[in-house]
Amino acid sequence: MSVSQPSKTMEHQLFFDVIQERRSVRSYDSEIKISREELAETLRQATLAPSAANLQPWRFLVIDSPELKQKLLPIAFNQQQVVEASAVIAVLGDLECYKWAEKIYGMAVDADYMPAETAKSFVERYTGMYSNMSSEAIHQKVYTDGGLVSMQLMLVARAKGYDTVPMGGYDKQKFMEAFHISERYVPIMLIAIGKAAKSGHPTVRLAVDDVAFFNEMPEE
Repeated sequence: MSVSQPSKTMEHQLFFDVIQERRSVRSYDSEIKISREELAETLRQATLAPSAANLQPWRFLVIDSPELKQKLLPIAFNQQQVVEASAVIAVLGDLECYKWAEKIYGMAVDADYMPAETAKSFVERYTGMYSNMSSEAIHQKVYTDGGLVSMQLMLVARAKGYDTVPMGGYDKQKFMEAFHISERYVPIMLIAIGKAAKSGHPTVRLAVDDVAFFNEMPEE
């Protein structure tokens, strides 16, 4: 059955509303608890984000225990959203994500998305590439992919009626130690998620003419 043009237009408008209504919220209703099932569904939708070679290096530590949020509070410089929000999602990057290549491409074969020989060649190519890549290059890849999935997570949350704030202000080393996270992973950011007690502040953005240039960069 074809989708009518008005329906399509409405879907597009809803999408733009989600983008425009997203705010960085720092005050949450601590009485509102998001179920683990809904958090899992939010993460599932977020992981539809793209990643280099589809290796999906993102990993999530979902902190919804009140005791553990209190433990995180001083590590996050006592930002109250840590304890007020329903959960704090730590987005991590797996520096050894290539070890999942065989499973990922095997799943693509099982779904009839690619031939087995193609999958085998991809596994060999990316395993070899990542095994010989510099630490700096791998870090750059997982940071990029971690940023993509983080933005998608925040938009999915807003579409579900929840609010978020990305947090880079925390002691990353203490966080890794306190939550027993191995050096295989790098912290990308923390994302508080819940229901706003106060709306996020409206913000301003530079004009597109200030940030986008066609075909060549302007002279300094």
